[in-house]
Amino acid sequence: MDATVDELAGVVDLFGGLTRAELERALAEAAFREGGQSLDDDAFDAVLEAALDEFGLVRFEPAGRDQPLYVAGPTAFPSTPPAAEDLPHILALEPRPLDRAALGEAAAATFRDAVDEALETDDADRLRDLLEVSYDLETWAPLDLGDERERLASALE
Repeated sequence: MDATVDELAGVVDLFGGLTRAELERALAEAAFREGGQSLDDDAFDAVLEAALDEFGLVRFEPAGRDQPLYVAGPTAFPSTPPAAEDLPHILALEPRPLDRAALGEAAAATFRDAVDEALETDDADRLRDLLEVSYDLETWAPLDLGDERERLASALE
């Protein structure tokens, strides 16, 4: 199975959010139901890292949980893999309600770190990408990223 960022987002979106282990298991179950092989560890790590980097997924540590959740992010267009429709029944997990404001703050902190890193490395492509992501984040959660957008725009001039 070759999972895309949007498929990862689609799988986690079925539940509100999933831990890393739950997401790995969900993808393995979907691959099995399709008659294919699940992602190996390196492939899973690569697509997960890409999803986080692109803000297709957001890593969220809700209060009272011992493991972070991965949640569909602001740039994702969640789509479930063909054999994923039964995953909620197979995994026997209830949908997880999320505190949108806390989730937004977690995403904003990650975004600010990414902006700092892009500014330090003077990566123009990354700066442009983050400028676009800033608008997506503000639409996705109750955030004001005007200061970060100004820093990005100034660096691109």
